[in-house]
Amino acid sequence: MPNLKNAKKALRQAKKRAEENLVVKKAYKTALKEVNKAMDAGQKDVADLLKTAQKKLDKAAKKGVLKKNTASRKFSRLMAKVNTVAKKK
Repeated sequence: MPNLKNAKKALRQAKKRAEENLVVKKAYKTALKEVNKAMDAGQKDVADLLKTAQKKLDKAAKKGVLKKNTASRKFSRLMAKVNTVAKKK
C-alpha cells in the first residue's frame, strides 16, 4: 500500500485506467469472436461484423490498449481467414 500522497493518486489512476482498458479489450475480443463464430456457422454475410471488428480494433489502437501494428495484424489475419473460407465455398 502506498504511503505518499502522489503514490496513492497514481494507484487510483492506474485502477481507473485498467478498468477503462478492460472495457475496450473486451469489446474488440468479442467482435473478433463474433466474426469467427459467424464464419464457422457458415454465414455468408459477415461484412457488417467485419466492419464492427475493424472499428473496435482501431479504437483499441487509438486508445493505446493495442499497438497500431498489433491491431493491423489481427485484422489482417481475420480478413485472410474470411477470404479463404469465402474461396472454399
